[in-house]
Amino acid sequence: MKILVLIKRVVDYNVRVRVKPDGSNVDLDGVKMSINPFDEIAIEEALRIKERGEAEEVIVASIGSDECQQQLRTALAMGADRAIQVSCDEALQPLSVAKIAVKLAQQEEPGLVILGKQAIDGDNNQTAQMMAALWGRPQATFASKLALADGKATVTREVDAGLETIEVDLPAVVSTDLRLNEPRFVKLPEIMKAKRKPLAKIPLADLDISIENNLSVQSYAPPPQRERGIMVDDAKGLVQELKNRGLL
Repeated sequence: MKILVLIKRVVDYNVRVRVKPDGSNVDLDGVKMSINPFDEIAIEEALRIKERGEAEEVIVASIGSDECQQQLRTALAMGADRAIQVSCDEALQPLSVAKIAVKLAQQEEPGLVILGKQAIDGDNNQTAQMMAALWGRPQATFASKLALADGKATVTREVDAGLETIEVDLPAVVSTDLRLNEPRFVKLPEIMKAKRKPLAKIPLADLDISIENNLSVQSYAPPPQRERGIMVDDAKGLVQELKNRGLL
């Protein structure tokens, strides 16, 4: 069985995001870029499944310019067998990403597709669900535990009321949550080996799909600064201040 993992290149989660002075976009000059943390968890889970002997190959794929090859090589260094770059210079919205993901799944015929539940830049949380619908396969989102057996996946999901365990037939789409695992540390020898692993580059036009960006971003702005807090002498003063602000 193959496992296909979809990853995205994003601003590293440790970096403080800055908006350009004209509000046209996020300032990326000199900013460290990394694999989306939820996608890194997806890679780790795929590798663990393979190490248990439940899969033969782990394929990672990303959509973007040649810059995303750095993140693909990192995934290969973690232990993935090969990588696919869908070459595209424009930012795509979730529906377009889902269409591309379906094309890759149709070409590779994986038994399982794993991706992060959302990217930390757009926070859309839509791609996995859209892909499953377009592909016509079951989905299990927000996975905090995943087990495979007898052509089925048993997934423990994090939901508002607590935990929910479901069983879906394979092939299926699974999106990962934070508590699924802890991604491994990449060692230097593995980074060197990753340079020799295959990385295929596919032009977006070769996939023969329609790309539609129905939403446009008008401007970017940093969040407003928080007001400075005040000190009150006692509970009575706290209640009065809350009333003054219309909160009680």
